[in-house]
Amino acid sequence: MNDTILIGLLIVVGLVGLIIFFVLAQFANLWLQALLSGAKVSFFELIGMRLRKVDPRVIVLSRIKGVKAGIDLSTADLEAHYLAGGRVPYVVNALIAADRAKIDLPWIQACAIDLAGRDILDAVQTSVNPKVIDCPNPAQGRGTVDAVAKDGIQLRARARVTVRANIQRLIGGATEETIIARVGEGIVSTIGSADSHKAVLENPDSISKSVLNRGLDAGTAFEILSIDIADIDVGDNIGAKLQADQAEADKRRYQAEAEKRRAMAVALEQENKAKIQENRALVVLAEAEVPKAMAEAFRSGNLGVMDYYRMKNINADTTMRTSIAGGGDGSGPTPGQSQNSTN
Repeated sequence: MNDTILIGLLIVVGLVGLIIFFVLAQFANLWLQALLSGAKVSFFELIGMRLRKVDPRVIVLSRIKGVKAGIDLSTADLEAHYLAGGRVPYVVNALIAADRAKIDLPWIQACAIDLAGRDILDAVQTSVNPKVIDCPNPAQGRGTVDAVAKDGIQLRARARVTVRANIQRLIGGATEETIIARVGEGIVSTIGSADSHKAVLENPDSISKSVLNRGLDAGTAFEILSIDIADIDVGDNIGAKLQADQAEADKRRYQAEAEKRRAMAVALEQENKAKIQENRALVVLAEAEVPKAMAEAFRSGNLGVMDYYRMKNINADTTMRTSIAGGGDGSGPTPGQSQNSTN
């Protein structure tokens, strides 16, 4: 019975020992590599990394790289940044590059920049080796910044902006798009304030000086070192086009007003013709009343036969005089004729 228990205990101890051996063998390579590199990491730390689902290889190799570069980073800091979703190798490489370039970049700030979504390694490299940005960005489909001088001539400019990353303003600072937009706005404003396009063509560096003095890098993650006008060309005569368009618009407006007046004159003429016809109708109605009045005068005794013939003679005499004077041919109807036809 005792032999059976002893054999069972030996088997259990052997299995535990075998498990421990496999676990230690799994981390033995990393442990030995860290030990020989002077970046010691214990087996318990390696096991804890695996239990916390942290890649031990990333942590150990990053710690070895930092120690060899003279930057002592603890495994706890590396694990914390890894668990936060950061890119540990990029941050370590950025710290090494900043240390070599004598740039003050603390570990906490580097982690914050990386977690903010910025490429910390590219920022450090840009801080050491400034980059050139085209304005405008050709990738956005525009090749030049177009502006119009006071004399109405359009100028098309293309600038190259040399910038250096500002590590201290990398968190919360504006990106390259803001730099491009501000420089483009400055170019348009400078050209627009020029009295003549010739002055700009003769002295293009005036644009660079004017734009550079505006402090366009305020609030951005970059520091503008220089703004160079790479190319400037003469475009269209915008002033002449605007004047021609204005003249065409004025012509159409005046034509519309003239057409309006013509239509009103035609309408007034038609109204006058209608009034003339109306008045003629009234005259005809009035002339029709004359024979009735004369007949009534005959019946009432107010008009005699001699009076009637005297009136006829006066009408005939008036018609003859009018015909002789050229005022008419005497063929028109007269009150006497109307009376005669009535009688």
